[in-house]
Formats: sequence, C-alpha cells, structure tokens
Amino acid sequence: MYRLDLDSLAEEQINAVPQEALGPLAELFTLLETAPWSGQPFNPANPRGNMLTHAFGELGLATYLVLEEHREVYLLRIEWP
Repeated sequence: MYRLDLDSLAEEQINAVPQEALGPLAELFTLLETAPWSGQPFNPANPRGNMLTHAFGELGLATYLVLEEHREVYLLRIEWP
C-alpha cells in the first residue's frame, strides 16, 4: 500500500471539481494507493520515470510522482475541464 499525499495546488483543484467527478476521483485515489505504476509516463521519452499521469472519469487527468523508496504517491495536479 502507498501513502497518498496532495500538493496544495492539487487540493485546490480537487475542491473545484464538479460533483460528478467526485466518485471517479475517489476511485482514482484507491488505485493510486494500490497500483500507482498503472498510469502513463508523463514524458513518453522517459517511460521509466516516476512522474505519471492517470485518466479518471470521462474527462479527468491526474499528474503525480511515485516515490517508491517511501511507498508514497505525491499528487501534483488534477485537471477537469
């Protein structure tokens, strides 16, 4: 299990997502705590990098870092148009 930490900007973005995004966002949090490497590389030129993105819901995108040595996921950004 990984610990999920939120960047202050990600917290602000989470507070601004619409009601319909909350369920998919909660599912994403569970996934990040159990299988954070399931995301896509943030930089395709560095496929083994620890900065990843993961889609959620129909429109959402999360950007995060996996800090494997600490078993931690640091959520950087949440995008929801």
